[in-house]
Amino acid sequence: MTQKVSSIADELYLDGLITDKLEDRPFPYRLAELFQDLSADHFLKYGRSWRDRIPGYFTLMSNPKILDAVESLIGGELFSNPVYNVRPKVPKVAAGAVPWHQDKSYWPDANSNPVITVWIPLVDANEINGCLHIKPKTHRKRVLKWHQETYTGTGYTALKESQLGKTETVALPVPAGSAILFNDRCLHMSTPNLSNEVRWSVDLRYQPTDQDPMLNHGAGFLARSRKKPALVATLEDWLANRPEHAE
Repeated sequence: MTQKVSSIADELYLDGLITDKLEDRPFPYRLAELFQDLSADHFLKYGRSWRDRIPGYFTLMSNPKILDAVESLIGGELFSNPVYNVRPKVPKVAAGAVPWHQDKSYWPDANSNPVITVWIPLVDANEINGCLHIKPKTHRKRVLKWHQETYTGTGYTALKESQLGKTETVALPVPAGSAILFNDRCLHMSTPNLSNEVRWSVDLRYQPTDQDPMLNHGAGFLARSRKKPALVATLEDWLANRPEHAE
């Protein structure tokens, strides 16, 4: 992520939008400060979430502790879904607040079930910088009819207040490096970032290997296989968009 932020700083500098790349600023603050005198449109040029093929992301998605947790839920044949996101929630950008939704609404036609999201904050996530909120036990719900919101200008999928039911909302403030796991039916959202730092997080997704790989969303990869471990993808495979290891 530091590499990505440095690339953005270089571009902003070359475009004359900033005069200082803030190379010495701490990781939680640098991106926010680069855009503090720019508009939300300047930030959204880079997208509200990132999905770059940077080696460090593969290292994270292949982390054994993460795979162990997911395996405990859906077994040892694990496919890393192509819909992974790095989310830099910066202050003062409306798209930082994510409306109530189910992840399944982002791949409505895919025959993939279950898809497990592993949400990991890279800084402490709290109710000031916009932590995750969920509706407990809604992971058993059917897929609800959703719409695309217009407030942020980025087209999040969203649910209406009347669809949320009477289940209490639970805020989940957690320290950096924690992981929250939920399936693609669980109702969740996050609030605006009211701090002066970036609320950095990633959401990684995994599913059983016998499910739809969602090729129209990109190339995922075989992250773990107890049956055929030799086919587990390497970094080189992932960088080449190969879903399995090539001899």
